[in-house]
Amino acid sequence: MGRKVTVATCALNQWALDFEGNLQRILKSIEIAKCKGARYRLGPELEICGYGCWDHYYESDTLLHSLQVLAALLESPVTQDIICDVGMPVMHRNVRYNCRVIFLNRRILLIRPKMALANEGNYRELRWFTPWSRTRQTEEYFLPRMLQSLTKQETVPFGDAVLATRDTCIGSEICEELWTPHSPHVDMGLDGVEIFTNASGSHHVLRKAHARVDLVTMATTKNGGIYLLANQKGCDGDRLYYDGCALIAMNGHILAQGSQFSLDDVEVLTATLDLEDVRSYRAEISSRNLAASKASPYPRVKVDFALSSREDLLEPLSEPLEWKYHSPAEEISLGPACWLWDFLRRSQQAGFFLPLSGGVDSAATACLVYSMCRQVCEAVNNGNQEVLADVRTIVDQLDYTPRDPRELCGRVLTTCYMASENSSRETRDRAAELARQIGSHHIGLDVDPAVKAVVGIFSLATGKRPLFAVHGGSRRENLALQNVQARIRMVVAYLFAQLSLWARGARGGLLVLGSANVDESLLGYLTKYDCSSADINPIGGISKTDLRAFVHFCLEHFQLPALQGILAAPATAELEPLADGRVSQTDEEDMGMTYADLSVYGRLRKVAKTGPYGMFCKLVSLWKDVCSPRQVADKVRWFFCKYSTNRHKMTTLTPAYHAESYSPDDNRFDLRPFLYNTSWPWQFRCIEAQVLRLESRGCQDLDGVD
Repeated sequence: MGRKVTVATCALNQWALDFEGNLQRILKSIEIAKCKGARYRLGPELEICGYGCWDHYYESDTLLHSLQVLAALLESPVTQDIICDVGMPVMHRNVRYNCRVIFLNRRILLIRPKMALANEGNYRELRWFTPWSRTRQTEEYFLPRMLQSLTKQETVPFGDAVLATRDTCIGSEICEELWTPHSPHVDMGLDGVEIFTNASGSHHVLRKAHARVDLVTMATTKNGGIYLLANQKGCDGDRLYYDGCALIAMNGHILAQGSQFSLDDVEVLTATLDLEDVRSYRAEISSRNLAASKASPYPRVKVDFALSSREDLLEPLSEPLEWKYHSPAEEISLGPACWLWDFLRRSQQAGFFLPLSGGVDSAATACLVYSMCRQVCEAVNNGNQEVLADVRTIVDQLDYTPRDPRELCGRVLTTCYMASENSSRETRDRAAELARQIGSHHIGLDVDPAVKAVVGIFSLATGKRPLFAVHGGSRRENLALQNVQARIRMVVAYLFAQLSLWARGARGGLLVLGSANVDESLLGYLTKYDCSSADINPIGGISKTDLRAFVHFCLEHFQLPALQGILAAPATAELEPLADGRVSQTDEEDMGMTYADLSVYGRLRKVAKTGPYGMFCKLVSLWKDVCSPRQVADKVRWFFCKYSTNRHKMTTLTPAYHAESYSPDDNRFDLRPFLYNTSWPWQFRCIEAQVLRLESRGCQDLDGVD
């Protein structure tokens, strides 16, 4: 009697509304799963249309084309003799649901709608879908005619049910349901479900992978069972990067780990497991068995099919393994680089244009493109034909095979140092040396003629000539003269992005890369429409602290000694006149706070959800050993004044890779006003009252000391 089952889960790089490409990737994953002996294949959430369709879910086209892809899957010989579990939107009684459609041999077994929708941070599922709220209940779903003719079924079960095969019982969870306080796997496990599946559309955030792994291992530790997690991977057309990490676990142990970052569009994991191991594990958990004896039953869809075979005695079983986590610096080197690759190949551009200033932020951005080139060369060396075809299209050379990352970087990355009279020789040299070491095509140019021309136009029109502060100008004049340099650089960047390949006799245009970090965006320490305005920004969701760690990582692992000098130099915008040829301004002096402090403010504002008073209350305790209550109050007031004054800049923020939970991205993630009363009178009065109370209490304490 068979009891060993081989199951498959996968990570697919689907693309929103790319129904043709999505279909081919699904078919390829099913084919691989069958070749590996699997009898059940699980795919990512909403894989047929791509997870990130957003308001396209409202369109009947999206529903129609999803049904057409499902029909193509049902019809394909590839899907025969394996239970296929695919994700798509389904309209049932005029209500849209996020569903799993499970089918076998041209017959739909069950349509299982999602019961807990993700609706926070980057997710808006309640905007497009309705959760199925009738637990352990199903209805009849009337199939559209195009499916009826294929399946010879008029209706199929729709709702919260499980599959009973000849040898086991399988239950579905969908992404967010694993993260809820009372996940469906709890009740399903008590009702005898032995295999749990979870189709996810889970995006990458730094340091998040462990949470996903912990939830899966804990689910199977408490209740026993086999758990399959599938996930979307790559950039499907938005700021998010879905980071794969498909996995298979049993009884609290990981048995298969998929990659978190890779350029493979299709990755399939399989494991061969013994169902008796689940049964024996559950047998001795008396508390679980007591609860199971009282559990309410799930509707069971009977499936005349077995996941095991009769002759499986010699079939080798999968062994437990230790999950390998990436360090945050490794995550940065891999995630945003893969995101850049997807953007480059899917936008059909010929490369990137990066204003390279010689500072940490633009250097980190350059290193990400170099890391992308390393991953492309590695994928090609490993025989990835899709990557090879894409890179040949990008460089417009059908016989090209990338071997050396530096050489590839020279083809796809143009870096440019845009000097002004306020630029130092040191930053110019640092930028040029880094460009030489990564192999980018580097341009050095002077924007002073353009800056002087624009300021000259103003002087001609008004009869006034603004001056820098060091030359006797006001703060307004000083700021305007800094901003015009930054904005001229943006104009020059776009001109060169469009025409620099033309000037070199090559085809195509370049995507302009921005390089403002998450902390600068939070404070608004950037010029609106300056060279931080770009097509995409791979570091826009990463803190200065993490970026410095990443640059250290590149220095050691990529052998780029130019980064040593970049790390040692003070962060500066170089927009004010030099003092004796040396930099006279630094970022932290300009901001009036450190980057380390900014990360703290960012997390308290967004993650801990504190306003000015709440932030003061947290920090007065957190910083009690280094700051007096009045110093804390002054810091909080200064931050909120600067933040609220500059919040309008977030409305035009360059689309950035989402990597940090305190991102200030106004467009999707951080939905707050951009016109504030920047004096915060009520809030600051509350802070002042609390400071006075603490100060008076401090004086009383001192009076009592001999």
